[in-house]
Amino acid sequence: MVAMLRRLKSFQIVFDDSKSFYCGGDRLSGRVQVEVNEVTRVSALRILALGSAKVEYAKGKQRCRQEAEYLRHEAVLSLRDQPTDTDGSVLLRPNNKYDYCFEFDLPQQGKLVSSYKGKFGYVHYYVKAKLERPQQPTLECKKHFEVEEPLDVNTPDLLCPTGGMREKKVTCMFIPDGQVSLNAKIDRRGFCEGEDICINAKFENTCSRIVVPKAAIIAKHTYQANGRTKVFRQKLSSVRGNHIISGMCDAWQGKSIRVPKIKPSKLDCDLIRMEYALMIYIHIPGSEKLILELPLVIGTAGLGSRSSSVSSQDGSLSWLSLGVPELPSYRDVTRDVHMEQPLTPLLDDFDGDDSPIFMNPPSFCYPPPPVYTEVRAPTDSPPNIVSHSKASVLFSNGSSRLLQTDEEFNINAHMLPVC
Repeated sequence: MVAMLRRLKSFQIVFDDSKSFYCGGDRLSGRVQVEVNEVTRVSALRILALGSAKVEYAKGKQRCRQEAEYLRHEAVLSLRDQPTDTDGSVLLRPNNKYDYCFEFDLPQQGKLVSSYKGKFGYVHYYVKAKLERPQQPTLECKKHFEVEEPLDVNTPDLLCPTGGMREKKVTCMFIPDGQVSLNAKIDRRGFCEGEDICINAKFENTCSRIVVPKAAIIAKHTYQANGRTKVFRQKLSSVRGNHIISGMCDAWQGKSIRVPKIKPSKLDCDLIRMEYALMIYIHIPGSEKLILELPLVIGTAGLGSRSSSVSSQDGSLSWLSLGVPELPSYRDVTRDVHMEQPLTPLLDDFDGDDSPIFMNPPSFCYPPPPVYTEVRAPTDSPPNIVSHSKASVLFSNGSSRLLQTDEEFNINAHMLPVC
């Protein structure tokens, strides 16, 4: 076999276009390039285009396996450009490069399924070239290509809002301990990669425990083989909110989670089905999570995509659109500053690949002082005696203000409430 391969300098398939993926109805064209090191006799050159889905996994001691075919195209390439022998074979000589062209049309939209590669199955497409030689083994080369069926999410049913409500009663040693509830809503079900999903939700906690609201985009892979079904769930991205202590509630107004770079939903394959969902849940220490799942449909990027996410327009505004206010004066600086998070670890909230809750200190900065000029008394007048606790300053606009010393300001700063 090694000696046979040494006769070939190159044997490969090259596509004419540089598409990253093909759709149903597209024309796929290319050529088979052959170069030899020795004189080689070829009887035929065939191509085979094949697309299939395969599922294989173990269910106990039983091995589940099933395949489905979506594309098959066979053709024999013409060798008329080279001189033929009496038996119809062609001699390929060294120092020559032979190109054999081919083209075919993919089936129309709706008859193919998008390419996929998962944990327990795949859908792949490829073109295989077979170089047949008289009384010698056939040589083969293969080149894969991607297929992506367009999925438009700008349909009325996918642009409708969706939401739901869940509640759960919490017990401690069979003793009622209040309940936890959530009510969430999103403005639509169809999204593309890179868009933001804005979540409007309300969480209530009447139990004695500290709970944490979270949200995540989940991929659900369903494999079917031999009448059996296997489901594999995967967390793609997640966000979390602030902790909610007993007797308190919290609300998300346009909290966003971005759709990562993922494949569109696969809904038309008989063996493999890939669905997405937005899971909004509350982590309850010592109890099962309260979960609400809202189905999502991820469409093809760039297919009638919006210039800006509808959810981002409704739920939040870009910081670039906000006007920058003027610097406040000292009299406008409020001392009733609420810190949104405590400064110490609160609880060990381990959730799969999440880390425990460690609240970050607030990044509050006092504004810089306004521009002012000092008024100095004349040298011939007696010096003004200024109190060590307060000083009068004349600003550029002509107004004078009474400033506090650092000692008095620090006393007030230690009395800030924490919520």
